[in-house]
Amino acid sequence: MYNLETMINKSQHFSYLNVIGMRIDLVQIPDVIKRISEWIENKVRGNYVIVANAYDVTVSRRGIMAMNAANGSALTVADGISLVLLARLRGYKLKKRVYGPDLMLEFLKISETKRYSHFFYGATERTLGLLVKNLKERFPSLKIAGSYAPSFSELSVEEDSAVVEMINKSNPDVVWVGLGCPKQQLWMYEHKNKIAVPVMVGVGAAFDFLAGVKPQAPPWIRDNGFEWLFRLITEPKRLWRRYLIDYPFFVYYMLVELISKPIKSLLNKQNYDKI
Repeated sequence: MYNLETMINKSQHFSYLNVIGMRIDLVQIPDVIKRISEWIENKVRGNYVIVANAYDVTVSRRGIMAMNAANGSALTVADGISLVLLARLRGYKLKKRVYGPDLMLEFLKISETKRYSHFFYGATERTLGLLVKNLKERFPSLKIAGSYAPSFSELSVEEDSAVVEMINKSNPDVVWVGLGCPKQQLWMYEHKNKIAVPVMVGVGAAFDFLAGVKPQAPPWIRDNGFEWLFRLITEPKRLWRRYLIDYPFFVYYMLVELISKPIKSLLNKQNYDKI
């Protein structure tokens, strides 16, 4: 299990939040782009980036493997507005969220001139086909090493080995992963020493948005913290549990932590006074 010391080492000296045991690095999109570029230029392998929101924190709180995957990352960044607000509440001047689709587009833009190559793993064949088409229209010089839509069922050992070999043969600089939470975190965690790539980045629904198969909330909705409501309205059958059950659990966990810290501090002080 990744302890607090490991969390600090993994964040590589960025300020961070410890949100009920999960490390959230307090960085912005330019910081992430700079760090990814350094990994590529220095040929440092085994890094992965998690783009996290309140749902990711809640899922990690419930499962040790998901928590290990989150804290074993090279960076875990605040995609959700709730995490940005929590950082501000704790005294950090975090201006914006690291929104997965924006991070992906910004990095692909600089990749045209730096000639970085990309592999897209996740979603469906149709979505990947539209994603690649749209990205090539937007970035004509973009190097795409390949793409693969895995089966929705768990891959066998042989199938997984074949996928790893295929990605490694394509020799990308970045593997973008769109499997959803917690599947993409666990996949990157389990494959960080198998796939010979400088960095993997889990971007959730970014594939669907940039492929145009799912509607993306307008910027004014995203910037004002109501993307969750837009997504709930557009995908109620798939997302109702996340936003109506799991998100309230996040609030509950935060309240418990907020209440328990002063109590623990008081008890520690009383024990110290007795010595």
